[in-house]
Amino acid sequence: MNIGRNLRNKSSKLLIHLVIWAIIFLLPYIFTGENPKNAEEIAFRNLNTATVFLWMGLFYLNAEFLIPLLFYGKKYFIYTISLVSLFFLIMGLHGALFAPLVPGHPFNFLRSSAHNLVPFLFTVTVSATYKIFLDKIEADAVASEKQKENLKAELSFLRSQISPHFLFNVLNNIVAMVRMKSEDLEPTVIKLSSLLQYMLYETDEEKVLLKNEAEYLQSYIDLQQMRYSTKLNLQVHLDVKEEWLTIEPMLLIPFVENAFKHGNGLLKDPEIHIYLKVENNRLEFEVKNKYVGTDTAKDKTSGIGLANVKRRLELLYEKKHTLKMIKQQGWFIVSLQLILAT
Repeated sequence: MNIGRNLRNKSSKLLIHLVIWAIIFLLPYIFTGENPKNAEEIAFRNLNTATVFLWMGLFYLNAEFLIPLLFYGKKYFIYTISLVSLFFLIMGLHGALFAPLVPGHPFNFLRSSAHNLVPFLFTVTVSATYKIFLDKIEADAVASEKQKENLKAELSFLRSQISPHFLFNVLNNIVAMVRMKSEDLEPTVIKLSSLLQYMLYETDEEKVLLKNEAEYLQSYIDLQQMRYSTKLNLQVHLDVKEEWLTIEPMLLIPFVENAFKHGNGLLKDPEIHIYLKVENNRLEFEVKNKYVGTDTAKDKTSGIGLANVKRRLELLYEKKHTLKMIKQQGWFIVSLQLILAT
């Protein structure tokens, strides 16, 4: 992946090309030694050095023009004819360089062609490989960016579903308290105000402190407890020792919200247990509520929260979470284990 990033960076790409061509230019000098034996050897070495410029032109012409225009366009016959034509053109230019750089030696086209055919094919192969490899890296990068944008868009949509759904349920609670003329109405509205402040100003971040999320969870539970008072047997245990850990905002609230929504209704003795423990970067969360087989409290918005949070867990904590939802002896139990990053 580091190689791919370097090739996509313009300055790194230029540096890599300069190094490679510098090595190619120096090869004749490395293999023939610092002191050529005679003038003829010097002449041929200079010719080989000058010919490298022809290979450079072939390399970039094939990579930047012939491959994208003809090879990618599946015009293989025209591509082959173009390469053959280029070979003859290069041999013509090579012959033009031969006379002034190697005086006294006649230029033999066939012998020169046989000598330069391997470098020609090698240059074409390397330039094609380079272009295809680079384009593959670019395509993968674009696909990765597109996937990230799609992921962000989906998560944004899921979050936009969470907030109105949660607010809808809380407002229903307040309406019920107004009808009952409850004395807890004012502290409930104040508590709701703090919850809305958290939702509006802190949950825009990709992650929030686990401590803040736990406080938000406790505030929501307190709000619901104000509504149900002694009618509900509520047991809450939130043990967050590693407060510096971060978590996706509003990830746990749908489970609690679902318990309060469906853990009352027709139940004679409603009961909800909420358990949260975090230790060694591992979060254990369990919500239990009694339920009845036919829940008349269920409405059109029912299930949005749980389906939403399951999708968010799949997107953000793939292979880092275990979620179980079971019905057992009159209890609906949600159990979540989650590995958190520091």
